[in-house]
Amino acid sequence: MMTLAAEIDKNGTSPEKLLAPVLSSFWDEPESWTLDTYRRHEGYEGLRKALVMEPDDLIAYVKDSGLRGRGGAGFPTGMKWQFIPQGDGKPHYLVVNADESEPGTCKDIPLLFANPHSLIEGIVIACHAIRSSHAFIYLRGEVVPVLRRLHEAVREAYEAGYLGTNILGSGLDLELTVHAGAGAYICGEETALLDSLEGRRGQPRLRPPFPAVAGLYACPTVVNNVESIASVPAILNKGKDWFRSMGSEKSPGFTLYSLSGHVTSPGQYEAPLGITLRQLLDMSGGIRAGHRLKFWTPGGSSTPMFTDEHLDVPLDYEGVGAAGSMLGTKALQCFDETTCVVRAVTRWTEFYAHESCGKCTPCREGTYWLVQLLRDIEAGKGQMADLDKLNDIADNINGKSFCALGDGAASPIFSSLKYFREEYEQHITGKGCPFDPARSTLWADGTDDKNAHRGVNA
Repeated sequence: MMTLAAEIDKNGTSPEKLLAPVLSSFWDEPESWTLDTYRRHEGYEGLRKALVMEPDDLIAYVKDSGLRGRGGAGFPTGMKWQFIPQGDGKPHYLVVNADESEPGTCKDIPLLFANPHSLIEGIVIACHAIRSSHAFIYLRGEVVPVLRRLHEAVREAYEAGYLGTNILGSGLDLELTVHAGAGAYICGEETALLDSLEGRRGQPRLRPPFPAVAGLYACPTVVNNVESIASVPAILNKGKDWFRSMGSEKSPGFTLYSLSGHVTSPGQYEAPLGITLRQLLDMSGGIRAGHRLKFWTPGGSSTPMFTDEHLDVPLDYEGVGAAGSMLGTKALQCFDETTCVVRAVTRWTEFYAHESCGKCTPCREGTYWLVQLLRDIEAGKGQMADLDKLNDIADNINGKSFCALGDGAASPIFSSLKYFREEYEQHITGKGCPFDPARSTLWADGTDDKNAHRGVNA
């Protein structure tokens, strides 16, 4: 199947016409979050179609649509539902991971704020498919306005008969619980989330057993991302072929791209998978006036960074993977030439060290020492041997920690050393940051005129 980028080049179609506003199609309407507004836009029509299907047929339909998890890994959603054992006599649970806290990621919270009923409808459909009578939404507790709006949407759904007993006369009973977390990044990891939901300290579990076999309360559990579940109603309402008509063969459908950083018009851009950053920048007015793109992340700070050489990489799971990174949460953080790579990586690594749960030694100790080395390098106190030491410590974390937090902490180290090793060396030889007039004797452009660079970080 032709990628979106190739199709644009062939047909000369403007990128704006290839946006696919589905989840975000009426975010700009007054009171977009209400049930009345949602029903005016075919809300809960997908649920009506799903309820007349057998659960196994519904799972197969979602599987055939090609919907992949929108939380980072891109695992097929229908296949995840299929893993739930049937006829085991145990309660089945659906848990929606709304603990969005990856640096740079900002799609699920705006979605819940503007269109919470898309998630609620998707939850009812998913629970019918996996034969569940109780679902949970684990929301990041700091976003109180979203929590209030979500509670109100759940109340509306109960009142209208979309939640509760005998939903729309189908015989399906479903209770939905909204739970606010306490602000721990580690609880975005699905098993740590389950421990937190059960009232324990949020730490990753040893697997196997996997949540599909022994998840919440030791019962079969599906854990899905907000956007994954919210995408299901449109697939049921408009059809799997409609969904597959967008994106690429292995990464079909639409998704939310979160464009942030040094761009003229940051925001959410909902488009078919496979669009490129160059096309998204064309729509958003490009990098801020007078500056150029230096580096960017395709899926948040835990994914290996890209440079301006990667502007035409198709933003789908295969395209980004082949280029050496991960699509992740589609958090496109863009940084121009005024940004110090070492400073940015140091701040990210400080975040991971702070948020490490401490359960495993590679992550607990490794992130701490990465921060010490990076702070020394940024302050001009580093040595050339520190660069190899950084790489070595990151290698001892990557793939060896209990969960993916360690891998996420190592990614910016590896990729920044790959593309910007010279900038690290300038911090060492120049005894400070080449972007800070107060702390350096060497500049990135080879000059020694400090006055020429004043205000570079303004």
